[in-house]
Amino acid sequence: MRLALDEARSALATDDVPIGAVVLNPAGDVIGRGRNTREATGDPTGHAEVVAIREAAQAVGEWRLSGCTLLVTLEPCTMCAGAIVLSRLSRLVFAAYDDKAGAVGSLWDVVRDRRLNHRPEVVAGVLAREASGLLDDFFRTHR
Repeated sequence: MRLALDEARSALATDDVPIGAVVLNPAGDVIGRGRNTREATGDPTGHAEVVAIREAAQAVGEWRLSGCTLLVTLEPCTMCAGAIVLSRLSRLVFAAYDDKAGAVGSLWDVVRDRRLNHRPEVVAGVLAREASGLLDDFFRTHR
């Protein structure tokens, strides 16, 4: 999660919301890194999770990320939760809950929906205080 927090901090350079993500392969090696890039690229899908998942899929040479773990500093939104399910990630670890847009337990629970064909293991709250503090500081200066 510390690597994801490093990615989140790097988003500050482009005035993007400081959210970061990393994907680990089954051996624990980093195969994907991402940070929010919406402001930097003008791409509405430039969420940290999507960026990291794309890089991981390119690294393994296919879209299925079975056995891999995504670590992200904020609870994924519906788009990102859908990408997690569709990429077949085995595990999701996130830091802070997102009461406004969270789709892994806060507002919705997309990744645990029994109607879907894949449900990753979920671990929440890892380094939540640090991730929340980074976001709080960012929004305090942008309001």
